[in-house]
Amino acid sequence: MTKHDIIMAAFKVWGRKLYLNTSLSDLAQELGVSKTALYRHFENKQALLDAMYGCFFDDYTVFIKPAYERSISAEDKSEGFMLMVRAITEYYARNMDAFVFSLVHVYGNRKLENAGAELSCRGIDMSKIPRMDDHDYPSLLQLVFSTLTFGEAYFYKYAYTSGEVPPEESIRIMVDTVEKKIAEGLGFRPEQTEVMDFESLERLVSEENLARIEDDGLLKAVAGAVAEAGPWNASMEMVARRSGLSKSGLYAHFKSKNDMLFQLFLTEMNRIICYAESVTRNSKEPLEQLYLAVIAITFYFKSRPDFLLAIDWIKMRRLNLGDTIPLRVYRLFADIKIDALRIWTECGSEDEKYIVSQWILFLIVNTLIGWPNRKQAHKKGGAEDGEKRRRCCNLFCGGKVFDIPNSSIRRLFQFIVLGLRGFKTT
Repeated sequence: MTKHDIIMAAFKVWGRKLYLNTSLSDLAQELGVSKTALYRHFENKQALLDAMYGCFFDDYTVFIKPAYERSISAEDKSEGFMLMVRAITEYYARNMDAFVFSLVHVYGNRKLENAGAELSCRGIDMSKIPRMDDHDYPSLLQLVFSTLTFGEAYFYKYAYTSGEVPPEESIRIMVDTVEKKIAEGLGFRPEQTEVMDFESLERLVSEENLARIEDDGLLKAVAGAVAEAGPWNASMEMVARRSGLSKSGLYAHFKSKNDMLFQLFLTEMNRIICYAESVTRNSKEPLEQLYLAVIAITFYFKSRPDFLLAIDWIKMRRLNLGDTIPLRVYRLFADIKIDALRIWTECGSEDEKYIVSQWILFLIVNTLIGWPNRKQAHKKGGAEDGEKRRRCCNLFCGGKVFDIPNSSIRRLFQFIVLGLRGFKTT
């Protein structure tokens, strides 16, 4: 057994549980050795994680470097940018373990500038890659990475679940699909959005409308606990303290902790659906209906930041709550008469009829959750993943609607319907 054998096993074993449990005992069992045998190669668990970090960048750099060299010399800047998108998408499509590790330990717990330094010392200078116009929030790089992440996660969850390297044809189709969504969005033309009166549409969605939606005090206590501690650490005791009930009193409402979380998400998602559906009735134009749905969901999350943080925990660390988000939420977009909303067919099965709608919801949550993170990072220089979420909870979980501007939501919408075609390359 070599160091490399241990590192490869750690990617597989710890990645299965999204690094929520990094037990050396589990790793030793997988390898058929004692924990003592592991300590002969690594001083402690952190030393192994550090070795995995370096191994990830070694492998990642070797794979994407040919695309990087073509990208920086490309005459067409958009083409150069997309060369890198394709290479990164293909790398993760071939390496599920690396995909999971990068989300948790590269873009999650580590600072992004550290990742840039790791690439630089291996011959890849990210500043030389053609970039899209990133002067406003959300940056196009953020939207592109969110779409790439969504495509990879969907690919492994629904389209290819065996854990082996996917067939070449499946990889090609998935890469083509992600590239097309990033390049074209839903396939509209820029002139179609240029004539939209965004301000008038935004006036149809107001805080006064949201104030009429009655809060459930008990579920609000659940959301607050999950937002602060995450679904794994949010205990019944925490909810009891927030709600003023005894722990035994909670069991009159919930069968278990999982049932408590399920009821939270089911209730809140149904409220989002009802509110957004009522707003979209204000227009008969499909493109306007789509924007009204996006802005309505945005305003709902802004008014309930504790639930926004709670759903982000679930998005980032998959939790088995059964059918937590009912398919009806995806009907909200699927019922809008836009052909491109039918299905992201190239990437999944016919049963997944609402994949584009899931992508839109994923982008909305990522954009909102990133806004206070962005401000915090600017002021404090960033933080570890768990601590960052706790600080963000303090930033916008005080009942005050946080201040992401409508211009950011318009920018998100432009990406959804146009992709990169609606923005210039720099």
